[in-house]
Amino acid sequence: MNMIPVFKPFIEQNEINKVAEALNMGWLGMGSYVRDFEEKIKDYLQAKNRYPVAVSTGHAALHLSLMLAKVGPGDEVITPAFNNIADFQAILATGARPVFCDINNDTLCIDLDKAEELVSTKTKAIIVMDYDCILCDHDRVEKFAKKYNIRVIHDAAHSFGSKYKGKMVGSFSDICMFSFDPVKTITCIDGGLIMVKSQEEVNALHEMRLIGMTQPSTTMYNNQRAWTYDVKRLGFRYHMSNPHAAIGLSQLSKMEKISKARRTICRYYNEKLKEIEIITTPKTNFEDITPFLYYIRVPRNMRDDLRKYLYNVGIDTGIHWQPGHFFTLFKNAKKGDLTVTNKIADEILSLPLHSNMTIETQDIIINAIASFSHLEVAQV
Repeated sequence: MNMIPVFKPFIEQNEINKVAEALNMGWLGMGSYVRDFEEKIKDYLQAKNRYPVAVSTGHAALHLSLMLAKVGPGDEVITPAFNNIADFQAILATGARPVFCDINNDTLCIDLDKAEELVSTKTKAIIVMDYDCILCDHDRVEKFAKKYNIRVIHDAAHSFGSKYKGKMVGSFSDICMFSFDPVKTITCIDGGLIMVKSQEEVNALHEMRLIGMTQPSTTMYNNQRAWTYDVKRLGFRYHMSNPHAAIGLSQLSKMEKISKARRTICRYYNEKLKEIEIITTPKTNFEDITPFLYYIRVPRNMRDDLRKYLYNVGIDTGIHWQPGHFFTLFKNAKKGDLTVTNKIADEILSLPLHSNMTIETQDIIINAIASFSHLEVAQV
């Protein structure tokens, strides 16, 4: 039985050709393709007042973003508990502690009213994550940060290619990070990127991503290595490689196609699934959004049964995410009221979403969910 996967990278011949070019060049580390990828990202995001720094993974982008915000031992970082484990681990990697905040029931983004209750003298930063097809209230986030004099890490791993009030995500936040791992909207096989506000912050990140070495990025970007350099700060081997950037460049060139396809697929899901009584669909029309995934909410007493039913007919599903306070490592973490998070964690279900998904594949998934619903209703 061929399983319909939750994610499927949109890889075509052009990606294969680009990575072959990078391999044939013979410079496999950080080089000219990384420079080109950063420049193309800046152009795509229309980010006149922001500067990109490409790194090896989304987790690396989170870790360096927190370090850039001077988060360290003894500090606290407010984060939605309903978030990826990468955010929590990145906070721990700085020596700081995550403080788990609840989410809004409609947007599944951080609840800033509840975040107000968690601010302390130790609060150094707040992570705000766009959950898939609905973005945070970034105007209010900016006011929140100014009120408490803290830095904002905008986790935009889900929202690359989306717009907030006409502005591209990545063009307006304090510090914004993206992920380009194998299952994201576009992929570099693995990769991440940080958007920052000043050349000074760019310079700091250039050192931190290259194990602290001060050699000019212009040298690396010209596929050359400087053999003399200084080391002034803590650094990591977090740079992006040329082959990964080459794939990213190819993916970026078809963003318009990817965005349009994913919006169309999600709208079709919403249109058809809203007719099924047990299903709650996202409250959005997907305008100006490039969705990373498509999720539904199912009554907690049916969610696991639906997953099993779909799996048995060849449809895989996902759960994004398990909240942070569910994990042993964080069971004693500081947290506020997490009523909504606990509810959503038992209801959320991700359906397959691919940039080249056919309507025939969607209909298979939708009809299977409808069949399950009819069985459940018949048993009541």
